[in-house]
Amino acid sequence: MADGTGMGAGTGADRGTGAGIGTGTEPAAVRPRSRRHPWAAWRRWRKGRPFWGGLATVLAGAEISAIPLAPLKIMLHQGIAGIPSVLMGLVMILMGLSAWFAPQYRSLAGVVTVMIAAAALVMSNLGGFLFGTVLGVVGGGMVFAWQPVAPAPAPVPAPESESESSPQSETETGRATPPGPHDAPPAHHPHLPPKETR
Repeated sequence: MADGTGMGAGTGADRGTGAGIGTGTEPAAVRPRSRRHPWAAWRRWRKGRPFWGGLATVLAGAEISAIPLAPLKIMLHQGIAGIPSVLMGLVMILMGLSAWFAPQYRSLAGVVTVMIAAAALVMSNLGGFLFGTVLGVVGGGMVFAWQPVAPAPAPVPAPESESESSPQSETETGRATPPGPHDAPPAHHPHLPPKETR
């Protein structure tokens, strides 16, 4: 009987322990990670470089380089004469991409873009039928004139008002200033004889 009771107690204890272990080892809830909004990151990237000037430059270069690849009825220069158009368009696309990914060279990219756009007016099908030249000049000017936004200055903490308070302000508010050591009445010594006056 004792053995049976012991075995039953041990079995119950084992079951209780197993239940406790099973309850304590439950999988913890996974916390969702905070992610930055992609639209905010895109706006931050776009404002940190001459985006619109680079976009106009890339579009102008693509339009100038695509005209020589058009059918013969549209293209004015063909054969070897169409090679400068493709080269100038590729250089303008390169300048637009450099304005995006290397904004520290924006001045060089803007000047080169304006010069190529002006040269394309004569050498490349009237500058892509004037559309590529106008867009290239505008894009190059925007790239050259772009300046980074200066960061906002940190706010200066205001001085504490308690350090600037004076005794005059305390008297104006009705508070009496405590007497100082020089304002105390002269001490009277009764054991000393009074001085004789002549």
